[in-house]
Amino acid sequence: MLQTVFAGMPRRVTVVEVGPRDGLQNEKGVVPTADKIAFIDKLSASGFSVVEATSFVSPKAIPQLADASDVMAGIVRQPGVRYAALVPNVKGMERALAAGVDEVAVFTGASESFVQHNINTSIAGSIESFRPVVEMARAAGLRVRGYVSTVFGCPYEGAVAPAAVLRVADQLLALGVAELSLGDTIGVATPNQVVEIVGLLATHMPLDRLALHFHDTRGTALANVLAGLQLGISIFDSSAGGLGGCPYAPGASGNLATEDLLYMLRGLGIETGVNLDAVVAASTFLAGVRGQPPASRYYAAATAVC
Repeated sequence: MLQTVFAGMPRRVTVVEVGPRDGLQNEKGVVPTADKIAFIDKLSASGFSVVEATSFVSPKAIPQLADASDVMAGIVRQPGVRYAALVPNVKGMERALAAGVDEVAVFTGASESFVQHNINTSIAGSIESFRPVVEMARAAGLRVRGYVSTVFGCPYEGAVAPAAVLRVADQLLALGVAELSLGDTIGVATPNQVVEIVGLLATHMPLDRLALHFHDTRGTALANVLAGLQLGISIFDSSAGGLGGCPYAPGASGNLATEDLLYMLRGLGIETGVNLDAVVAASTFLAGVRGQPPASRYYAAATAVC
């Protein structure tokens, strides 16, 4: 019976660790540069193939990541690990290239209101602004990832039509983006929505170009991951300790915790190449820096003192 229920799921999954960027950008205070570097080094030694290390946005916009160049200069680069960074524009791309990133990501949304509130432009305007960024990345031999936010719901508009998600996805792929990360920015998704949206996009693009990025605001992130696995998705974003949220989305508490994701995948017999205990150790280190415990349920269980 179990073989029937879980038949067709990928046997290996890529876990994209986004805590150092998507997690730390939402901190109320600024984590010291040396501690960010130590955190990233612990994560990249854990077996991840991709660690999103920082973002080359304006320091005025996100002061928590104003030290992007110093972070990239200070980390110990592990063989086989791609160190990625979010890049909003040409100026950011120039800084990212100078810092020696291995991969860049661009960011837009599936709802006009969210994009306007977030980056002060339209969806079309955001995509057009990515054109020179993608060209510069490809000229430098770098892979480009595209984040699509508010795929499952918007804090300003409510429900988002799957057709709107498809339009943005098609435009990003036409621009030359190699991979799309579909984001549940405010944590409202349920498995039926995952089936609907991934099913629609799968009729237009290969599944291996799609990743899923869930927030656990309402406790449905792992259920949504399972739905994605059953559809054949093999790339998932997560954040060590459940760091992060979204400053533009009220109530979006945290990303799916990497520890919780790894525990479920291990239980399903799906390989990731990531050492769960090492991720717990990385989260423990950062918890000491931040002065508060991680949100990860697995972390809480694994570190509980009887």
